[in-house]
Amino acid sequence: MTKLIQCVPNFSEGRNQSVLDGIKKIASGEAGVTLVDFSADESHNRAVATMVGSPEGIERAVIALVQYAAEHIDLTKHTGEHPRMGAVDVIPFVPLKDITMDECVTLSKKVGESIANTLKIPVFLYESSAQRTNRQNLATIRKGQFEGMAEKLQKPEWAPDFGDSAPHPTAGVVAVGARMPLIAFNVNLSTSDIEIANSIAKIVRGSGGGLKYCKAIGVMLEDRDIAQVSMNMVNYSGTPLYRAVELIKAECKRYGVHVVGTELIGLSPAKALIDCAEYYLQLENLDYSKQILENHIL
Repeated sequence: MTKLIQCVPNFSEGRNQSVLDGIKKIASGEAGVTLVDFSADESHNRAVATMVGSPEGIERAVIALVQYAAEHIDLTKHTGEHPRMGAVDVIPFVPLKDITMDECVTLSKKVGESIANTLKIPVFLYESSAQRTNRQNLATIRKGQFEGMAEKLQKPEWAPDFGDSAPHPTAGVVAVGARMPLIAFNVNLSTSDIEIANSIAKIVRGSGGGLKYCKAIGVMLEDRDIAQVSMNMVNYSGTPLYRAVELIKAECKRYGVHVVGTELIGLSPAKALIDCAEYYLQLENLDYSKQILENHIL
């Protein structure tokens, strides 16, 4: 039985090619680990590595990556559109094959403790690994960002799960946890007005009364001079991608703008994209298990 997990560390660097190459080299160089996707964005100033491998290999790769990031990413000099609190901002473990969520939770705690003890970076456990209900949501943990972490960690309710109650001077803090597959999905708008994207994001996200499994913020893409609704879809079955697109299209009408494109960051389960095809093609009685060629090949 081969246990496989996915790990998707997010790095607060999207511009320095030398650092990005270093991250890719480590992520693809560990035995038992495959780097299946790597994306970096200059406007967000953020990179996402998607690795698949054995629990042991992923553990070794993650520790090496955090050490490298702490040595090469200085958040006191970092600017970007995406919220961040650490050189490595978040490290999620996702069960893929012959491994349970509980096992991923155990691994996340082991890795988190090691990061805190060896690299002196405070660690928050989040999602399924969270020890407190107010730490399940990553956005809640990240609130205040790097600049506000020194003050935040002094509050008893925000003492880290592992490590000292003071952020690393340049690498900040990191959230580590286990979760189900998440889809990073962005919708680009025909406007350079960031307030329009912010307003639409507020309506779309679940915390604002919108789509239950959607987290959304407005982001400005400086290189393209357009605004974007940047989303994390945490349950693509409960809230499919097409539903988010259609709601954004509807909200765009009130501002006289429209959707100019969408983008996928990292990987997505095939079912999430097939659900969109089924919706937009108006396919009747699609049998996912029988009518998708790749399912038979695999």
